Amino acid sequence: MARLGTGIGWRPEIADAVERMPGIDWVEAVSENLCPGHLPDSLLRLRERGVTVVPHGVSLGLGGAERPDAGRLAALAERAEVLGAPLVTEHIAFVRAGGAPTASPALEAGHLLPVPRTRDALDVLCENVRIAQDALPVPLAVENIAALVAWPDEELTEGQFLYELADRTGVRLLIDVANLHTNHVNLGADPAEALAELPLEALAYVHVAGGFERDGVWHDSHAHPVAQPVLDILTDLASRVAPPGVLLERDENFPDGDGLSGEVEAIRTAVAKGRAGSCAAVTGGAAPRTSGAESRSRSGSGSGSAGDAVRQRLGLAQAALLSALVAGTPVPEGFDRVRLGVQARALAGKRADVVGKVAPELPVILGARYRPAFLAYAQGSPLTGGYRRDALDFAAHVLRTAPGDEDPAVRRALRKWWLDRSGPVPRSRRPGVRLARATRRVLLRR
Repeated sequence: MARLGTGIGWRPEIADAVERMPGIDWVEAVSENLCPGHLPDSLLRLRERGVTVVPHGVSLGLGGAERPDAGRLAALAERAEVLGAPLVTEHIAFVRAGGAPTASPALEAGHLLPVPRTRDALDVLCENVRIAQDALPVPLAVENIAALVAWPDEELTEGQFLYELADRTGVRLLIDVANLHTNHVNLGADPAEALAELPLEALAYVHVAGGFERDGVWHDSHAHPVAQPVLDILTDLASRVAPPGVLLERDENFPDGDGLSGEVEAIRTAVAKGRAGSCAAVTGGAAPRTSGAESRSRSGSGSGSAGDAVRQRLGLAQAALLSALVAGTPVPEGFDRVRLGVQARALAGKRADVVGKVAPELPVILGARYRPAFLAYAQGSPLTGGYRRDALDFAAHVLRTAPGDEDPAVRRALRKWWLDRSGPVPRSRRPGVRLARATRRVLLRR
C-alpha cells in the first residue's frame, strides 16, 4: 500500500480551510455522513487534485455480539468504491446491544463503547472482522478506542488483544495515540507498553486528536488542541516505525485555518522528532490482507470461531452494561459506579449535541430549555433507533409534557416542526391541500 502522508479529518464546517491548507496529502471522511450519489463538491475537488479520501465508519459495531449487518457493510463498500479509497476503517467497539438473543430491549449507545479484552470477545471480534473483510472491496483497518470505564476480569492487555487480532485475521491497525493517552489517564494503561506489544508492521495509519481533563478523567473531545502528552506518544510511536500516514481529527469547536495548520505542523514535528531518534529496524507499512480461510489456517484449524453460546454470553454482558448507561438499570457487578455515571452523562450529552445537529431547529425553538429538556427526556427514553427518530420522539415528548404556562408561540412552532417531519414527506404548502387536511381532522373528531 502506498504511503498516505499527512492528513486531516474532512468535515463540512472546515471544508474550505482543508482545500486551502498546504501539505495535505489525504483526508478521512465519516462514511455514514456521505451519500455516494451526492458527494460534497469539496471532496470531489480534492479527489480531482489527487488527494486520497478514506471512508471512516462509526456504526458497524464489530466488537458487538451479533454478526455485522450486511446492509451496513454494503454501504461501507459502496463508499469505498465511489471514493476510489485504498482502504476503509472502523472501530474495535460495540455500539448496540440487546434484542432477541438476550431477551432484552434493543438499545443503541450513540457512541463507541469498549469491548472486554477476554478470549470470548476476541473470538467474536475476529469472526466479525473476517466477515467484514470478505464483504469489502479494499483492505480493512480497525481502530483502538478511548474508554472511561474498564471491564472487570479482563484476560489480555490492550497491546496483546490487538496483536492477537491482527495475527489471527491479517487486519490492519489504525492506532489512535490520543486514545492511548485517554486510556492511560482513565484506566492506568501504559502507552509505551501498549506500543511495545503492537504488531507495528500491521500499522495502516495513525490518528491524533485533542481532549481535556476534568476531575481526573480525560475526555477525548476532538474539540480541543492536541495536548503535548499525545504528541509525545506519537513521537514514541514514530521512533519505533515510520507511520504510513498520520491524520488530525477535529470534530467541533474548529479553529481558523491558521490554527488547524498549526496543529498539523505540530504533528509533523512530533513525527520528525521520533524518526530522527529512531533506532528501530521496523520500516512500517501494512500487514498483507488475508482471507478468512487463510486467517483460520494460520491460527489453527477451526480455532477461535465464535459459537452461538459465546456470542450470547458476550451479548448479555454488553446489554447489561449498555442498559446501565442509557436506561438506568443497576450497574453490573465489578464496574466502577462513579465512572459509569460519568460515562452515562457523557453519552446523554453527546446525544443531545447530535440531535441538535440533526434537527438544528429544536435548539432554536426551545432556546435555553433545549438541553435540560433533552437530558431529562433521555433519562427515561434510551436511544433505540436513529437520531432522526430520536429528534421526533423528543419533540413529541415535550409537546406531551409541556407545563401549562408554556409559551403558546413555542408550542405552536414545535408542533409545526413535528408535523412537517413526522410523515414520509413534508406537509404541503399549498392552501388547498392544507385546508382539506384540516377539514378531515375536524370531521374525524365528530
